[in-house]
Amino acid sequence: MKSYIIEGGRRLHGEVNISGSKNASLPIIAATILNADTTKLYNIPKIQDTKITLEILRILGCKIRRNSGKIEINSKNITKTEIPEDLMRQMRSTVVLAGAILGRFKEVTFTYPGGCEIGARPIDLHLEAFKKMGIQVEEKAGFIRCSCDKIMAADINLDFPSVGATENIILAATLADGTTVINNAAMEPEIIDLANCLNRMGAKIQGAGTNIVKITGVKKLKGTGYKVMPDRIEAGTFLCAAAVTGGKVKIKNVIPEHIIPVIHKLQEAGCKIDIQKNVIEIEAPKKLKAVDIKTMPYPGFPTDLQQIFGSMLTVAKGTSIIVENIFENRFKYISELKRMGAKAVIEGKTVVITGKRKLIGATVKGSDLRGGTGLIIAALAAKGKTTVENIEYVLRGYEALDEKINLLGGNIKEVGG
Repeated sequence: MKSYIIEGGRRLHGEVNISGSKNASLPIIAATILNADTTKLYNIPKIQDTKITLEILRILGCKIRRNSGKIEINSKNITKTEIPEDLMRQMRSTVVLAGAILGRFKEVTFTYPGGCEIGARPIDLHLEAFKKMGIQVEEKAGFIRCSCDKIMAADINLDFPSVGATENIILAATLADGTTVINNAAMEPEIIDLANCLNRMGAKIQGAGTNIVKITGVKKLKGTGYKVMPDRIEAGTFLCAAAVTGGKVKIKNVIPEHIIPVIHKLQEAGCKIDIQKNVIEIEAPKKLKAVDIKTMPYPGFPTDLQQIFGSMLTVAKGTSIIVENIFENRFKYISELKRMGAKAVIEGKTVVITGKRKLIGATVKGSDLRGGTGLIIAALAAKGKTTVENIEYVLRGYEALDEKINLLGGNIKEVGG
């Protein structure tokens, strides 16, 4: 089991470049299945989740070449339509491969996806949408088989603006007959990035980034080149890291409008923030102020930054209240923060955090990607040494996190194997 050992109490200072978006890369990699051609992707982060997704594509029959910052994927000779069970269970986002494989081959077999234990996250919305598109869905012995003679256009009303379901419908509908309409679609920037990439391949997708998305099916797609957007969650993570250490950091290669709610809450906490075109500079106060946050679908405060922001608030002056409206199990990190001296009480989907002057280094364990990252944020501000165990989750979502923290003056080291 891998761990990070962190010596806390160091003020972060300097510049950091944000990597490509994890949450945009995965559906865009899946989209390359649809064009039966060569796609050149740029700015794909070197993280465990992209490695797993690319490995699945290799097993399906894609030819993949990686040259420095470019990945070439040739999907012409795919020979399989079953997603490997062992890889599917390692991460939830593999489920978007189902829509892409269905879109091209009209059949796919997969198991329920795995990933971080942050709540039920059922895929019912995905499967119900497939059924409305004329796809037969059979569940047997833990496997799901979807098949049809042809995918039909449909009007689909999502009960919840699910990012994964929106992406899966877009992928399945791109080569379908007619125009598919998604109502109450997710509006995250990653949806826009996926649609932009597909449109460059020759797809006809309108309304991405709004709550109504229209996909007019086309006969075929072509190869293309595409640069993935920067990771807004990584940008928010480094802003919080600077804030919790009382630092001054320039975040480069970022799209500020993607994290407006986060910027506003950091300003409310007392941080000075200067926004330029693709740069955000943050200067933290000597003592952060308590703030309240409620997670909401985009453009609200992102659930993926709740644990990271919550960890930061453990050293803010006053009492902060966090309401988690997306995933029910995203407070597991609180019990680990208490090992470091944090004061927090969980009441249903709410946690009340009373800020302390200092946290104390301890041995803690991450149970999911963002919760583990939150513990790292807390450790940067803690007195003494903290060991964050089970960082495999963190490695799934951040490229060179330890190297970037050390470049800013932190002291973090990966150990174990």
